[in-house]
Amino acid sequence: METVEYAPGRFADVYGDPAQRTVLMWHGAQVDARTTMGPLAERVADQGAGVVVPDWNSRASDRGRADLLGSLKFVRAQWTSPIVLVGWSLGGAAAAGATIHATKFDLSLAQTICLAGAFMVADSVSGQTLPTDLTEFGAGSPFTLLHGVDDDVIPVGVSRDFAATLRRNGWRVELTELPTDHAAIAGAVYDKADDRYLPASDAEALLVVQNVAERIANIVRAVDL
Repeated sequence: METVEYAPGRFADVYGDPAQRTVLMWHGAQVDARTTMGPLAERVADQGAGVVVPDWNSRASDRGRADLLGSLKFVRAQWTSPIVLVGWSLGGAAAAGATIHATKFDLSLAQTICLAGAFMVADSVSGQTLPTDLTEFGAGSPFTLLHGVDDDVIPVGVSRDFAATLRRNGWRVELTELPTDHAAIAGAVYDKADDRYLPASDAEALLVVQNVAERIANIVRAVDL
Protein backbone atom coordinates (compact mmCIF):
# COMPACT_ATOMS: atom_id res chain seq x y z
CA MET A 1 0.00 0.00 0.00
CA GLU A 2 1.19 3.51 -0.87
CA THR A 3 -0.16 6.80 0.47
CA VAL A 4 -0.39 9.63 -2.05
CA GLU A 5 -1.49 13.27 -1.95
CA TYR A 6 -4.45 13.54 -4.34
CA ALA A 7 -4.95 17.28 -3.65
CA PRO A 8 -3.07 19.77 -1.46
CA GLY A 9 -3.17 18.37 2.06
CA ARG A 10 -5.58 15.56 1.08
CA PHE A 11 -4.42 11.95 1.09
CA ALA A 12 -5.43 8.60 -0.34
CA ASP A 13 -4.19 5.05 0.08
CA VAL A 14 -3.46 3.09 -3.10
CA TYR A 15 -3.58 -0.70 -3.13
CA GLY A 16 -2.37 -2.76 -6.08
CA ASP A 17 -1.98 -1.29 -9.56
CA PRO A 18 -4.86 0.95 -10.69
CA ALA A 19 -3.34 1.14 -14.18
CA GLN A 20 -4.87 -2.25 -14.94
CA ARG A 21 -8.29 -2.04 -13.29
CA THR A 22 -9.25 0.99 -11.23
CA VAL A 23 -11.53 1.03 -8.20
CA LEU A 24 -12.18 4.30 -6.38
CA MET A 25 -13.61 3.73 -2.88
CA TRP A 26 -15.37 6.41 -0.82
CA HIS A 27 -15.77 5.84 2.93
CA GLY A 28 -18.77 7.00 4.96
CA ALA A 29 -19.59 10.14 6.94
CA GLN A 30 -16.72 9.80 9.42
CA VAL A 31 -14.14 12.47 8.56
CA ASP A 32 -10.91 11.39 6.85
CA ALA A 33 -11.49 7.68 7.51
CA ARG A 34 -9.74 6.06 4.55
CA THR A 35 -8.11 3.40 6.74
CA THR A 36 -11.53 2.14 7.80
CA MET A 37 -12.00 0.51 4.39
CA GLY A 38 -8.47 -0.86 4.31
CA PRO A 39 -9.44 -4.53 4.86
CA LEU A 40 -11.86 -4.41 1.93
CA ALA A 41 -9.45 -2.50 -0.31
CA GLU A 42 -6.66 -4.98 0.40
CA ARG A 43 -8.82 -7.94 -0.56
CA VAL A 44 -10.07 -6.34 -3.75
CA ALA A 45 -6.48 -5.52 -4.72
CA ASP A 46 -5.44 -9.11 -3.96
CA GLN A 47 -7.79 -10.16 -6.76
CA GLY A 48 -6.15 -8.05 -9.41
CA ALA A 49 -7.68 -4.58 -9.13
CA GLY A 50 -6.02 -1.34 -8.13
CA VAL A 51 -7.91 0.43 -5.36
CA VAL A 52 -7.71 4.09 -4.36
CA VAL A 53 -9.27 5.06 -1.01
CA PRO A 54 -9.21 8.84 -0.37
CA ASP A 55 -9.96 10.76 2.79
CA TRP A 56 -12.90 13.12 2.49
CA ASN A 57 -14.68 15.47 4.86
CA SER A 58 -18.47 15.26 4.92
CA ARG A 59 -18.54 18.03 7.55
CA ALA A 60 -16.92 20.63 5.29
CA SER A 61 -19.06 23.55 4.15
CA ASP A 62 -19.54 21.86 0.76
CA ARG A 63 -20.35 18.50 2.41
CA GLY A 64 -17.17 17.06 0.95
CA ARG A 65 -17.89 17.73 -2.72
CA ALA A 66 -14.45 19.19 -3.44
CA ASP A 67 -12.72 16.19 -1.87
CA LEU A 68 -14.87 13.65 -3.70
CA LEU A 69 -14.62 15.30 -7.10
CA GLY A 70 -10.93 15.96 -6.48
CA SER A 71 -10.33 12.27 -5.91
CA LEU A 72 -12.11 11.44 -9.16
CA LYS A 73 -10.05 14.05 -11.02
CA PHE A 74 -6.86 12.64 -9.53
CA VAL A 75 -7.69 9.07 -10.51
CA ARG A 76 -8.61 10.07 -14.08
CA ALA A 77 -5.35 12.01 -14.43
CA GLN A 78 -3.18 9.20 -13.08
CA TRP A 79 -4.73 6.12 -14.71
CA THR A 80 -6.70 5.57 -17.90
CA SER A 81 -8.54 2.34 -17.10
CA PRO A 82 -12.34 2.58 -16.58
CA ILE A 83 -13.33 3.62 -13.06
CA VAL A 84 -15.51 1.43 -10.88
CA LEU A 85 -16.82 3.68 -8.12
CA VAL A 86 -17.55 2.12 -4.72
CA GLY A 87 -19.19 4.05 -1.89
CA TRP A 88 -20.19 3.07 1.62
CA SER A 89 -23.05 4.63 3.60
CA LEU A 90 -22.92 8.42 2.99
CA GLY A 91 -20.15 7.66 0.49
CA GLY A 92 -22.63 5.35 -1.24
CA ALA A 93 -25.13 8.18 -1.54
CA ALA A 94 -22.34 10.38 -2.93
CA ALA A 95 -21.42 7.68 -5.45
CA ALA A 96 -25.06 7.47 -6.53
CA GLY A 97 -25.23 11.24 -6.88
CA ALA A 98 -22.04 11.32 -8.93
CA THR A 99 -23.42 8.61 -11.22
CA ILE A 100 -26.81 10.20 -11.74
CA HIS A 101 -25.28 13.67 -12.27
CA ALA A 102 -22.29 12.34 -14.24
CA THR A 103 -22.89 14.59 -17.25
CA LYS A 104 -23.02 17.71 -15.10
CA PHE A 105 -19.66 16.90 -13.53
CA ASP A 106 -18.07 15.49 -16.72
CA LEU A 107 -17.65 12.05 -15.18
CA SER A 108 -17.29 8.71 -16.92
CA LEU A 109 -17.91 5.67 -14.72
CA ALA A 110 -17.93 2.03 -15.74
CA GLN A 111 -19.98 0.79 -12.78
CA THR A 112 -21.16 2.08 -9.41
CA ILE A 113 -21.26 -0.16 -6.34
CA CYS A 114 -23.03 1.11 -3.21
CA LEU A 115 -22.52 -0.58 0.14
CA ALA A 116 -25.41 0.19 2.52
CA GLY A 117 -25.97 3.48 0.73
CA ALA A 118 -27.60 6.32 2.66
CA PHE A 119 -29.90 7.16 -0.23
CA MET A 120 -32.47 8.91 1.98
CA VAL A 121 -30.24 11.97 2.58
CA ALA A 122 -28.80 14.63 0.29
CA ASP A 123 -25.74 13.29 -1.49
CA SER A 124 -22.47 15.15 -1.02
CA VAL A 125 -21.69 15.49 -4.73
CA SER A 126 -24.86 17.15 -6.01
CA GLY A 127 -25.94 18.53 -2.63
CA GLN A 128 -29.45 17.28 -3.36
CA THR A 129 -31.64 14.38 -2.37
CA LEU A 130 -31.47 11.70 -5.06
CA PRO A 131 -34.23 12.29 -7.62
CA THR A 132 -37.02 9.79 -8.13
CA ASP A 133 -37.62 10.85 -11.73
CA LEU A 134 -34.47 10.25 -13.78
CA THR A 135 -35.93 11.10 -17.17
CA GLU A 136 -33.65 14.10 -17.72
CA PHE A 137 -30.52 12.11 -16.84
CA GLY A 138 -30.78 9.44 -19.54
CA ALA A 139 -29.45 5.95 -18.82
CA GLY A 140 -26.19 6.06 -16.92
CA SER A 141 -23.71 3.45 -15.80
CA PRO A 142 -25.13 0.38 -14.04
CA PHE A 143 -25.50 0.07 -10.29
CA THR A 144 -24.81 -2.78 -7.91
CA LEU A 145 -26.28 -2.35 -4.43
CA LEU A 146 -25.08 -4.48 -1.51
CA HIS A 147 -26.85 -4.14 1.83
CA GLY A 148 -26.83 -6.09 5.08
CA VAL A 149 -30.18 -7.39 6.30
CA ASP A 150 -28.94 -6.85 9.89
CA ASP A 151 -28.07 -3.20 9.27
CA ASP A 152 -29.52 -1.15 12.15
CA VAL A 153 -28.03 2.14 10.92
CA ILE A 154 -29.49 2.27 7.42
CA PRO A 155 -32.32 -0.26 6.97
CA VAL A 156 -32.10 -2.53 3.94
CA GLY A 157 -35.39 -1.05 2.77
CA VAL A 158 -33.49 2.10 1.76
CA SER A 159 -31.59 0.14 -0.89
CA ARG A 160 -34.74 -1.71 -1.92
CA ASP A 161 -36.49 1.60 -2.53
CA PHE A 162 -33.55 3.04 -4.48
CA ALA A 163 -33.32 -0.11 -6.60
CA ALA A 164 -37.01 0.19 -7.38
CA THR A 165 -36.51 3.83 -8.42
CA LEU A 166 -33.67 2.88 -10.75
CA ARG A 167 -35.63 0.02 -12.32
CA ARG A 168 -38.71 2.18 -12.79
CA ASN A 169 -36.54 4.66 -14.71
CA GLY A 170 -34.88 2.03 -16.88
CA TRP A 171 -31.47 2.07 -15.16
CA ARG A 172 -29.61 -1.21 -14.75
CA VAL A 173 -29.35 -2.28 -11.11
CA GLU A 174 -28.68 -5.43 -9.13
CA LEU A 175 -29.50 -5.56 -5.42
CA THR A 176 -27.97 -8.23 -3.19
CA GLU A 177 -28.87 -8.55 0.47
CA LEU A 178 -26.24 -10.09 2.71
CA PRO A 179 -26.41 -11.52 6.25
CA THR A 180 -24.35 -8.77 7.84
CA ASP A 181 -24.49 -5.32 9.45
CA HIS A 182 -23.66 -1.75 8.49
CA ALA A 183 -19.96 -1.96 9.33
CA ALA A 184 -18.71 -5.35 8.15
CA ILE A 185 -20.10 -4.91 4.64
CA ALA A 186 -17.42 -2.25 4.12
CA GLY A 187 -14.61 -3.95 6.05
CA ALA A 188 -15.22 -2.03 9.26
CA VAL A 189 -16.29 -2.56 12.86
CA TYR A 190 -18.12 -0.10 15.08
CA ASP A 191 -16.32 0.93 18.29
CA LYS A 192 -19.15 1.91 20.61
CA ALA A 193 -16.85 3.36 23.27
CA ASP A 194 -15.30 5.88 20.87
CA ASP A 195 -18.39 6.17 18.65
CA ARG A 196 -16.41 5.56 15.48
CA TYR A 197 -15.74 2.94 12.84
CA LEU A 198 -12.40 1.15 12.69
CA PRO A 199 -10.90 -1.43 10.30
CA ALA A 200 -12.33 -4.87 11.06
CA SER A 201 -9.99 -7.58 12.35
CA ASP A 202 -12.26 -10.31 13.75
CA ALA A 203 -12.69 -13.52 11.77
CA GLU A 204 -16.46 -13.27 11.35
CA ALA A 205 -16.33 -9.77 9.90
CA LEU A 206 -13.43 -10.65 7.64
CA LEU A 207 -15.44 -13.48 6.11
CA VAL A 208 -18.03 -10.91 5.12
CA VAL A 209 -15.30 -8.62 3.81
CA GLN A 210 -13.90 -11.41 1.64
CA ASN A 211 -17.35 -12.09 0.20
CA VAL A 212 -17.89 -8.43 -0.65
CA ALA A 213 -14.37 -8.13 -2.09
CA GLU A 214 -14.98 -11.08 -4.39
CA ARG A 215 -18.22 -9.56 -5.61
CA ILE A 216 -16.51 -6.25 -6.34
CA ALA A 217 -13.58 -7.97 -8.05
CA ASN A 218 -15.93 -9.98 -10.27
CA ILE A 219 -17.68 -6.79 -11.35
CA VAL A 220 -14.37 -5.09 -12.06
CA ARG A 221 -13.16 -8.03 -14.15
CA ALA A 222 -16.32 -7.84 -16.25
CA VAL A 223 -15.70 -4.20 -17.20
CA ASP A 224 -14.51 -3.74 -20.78
CA LEU A 225 -11.01 -2.29 -20.82
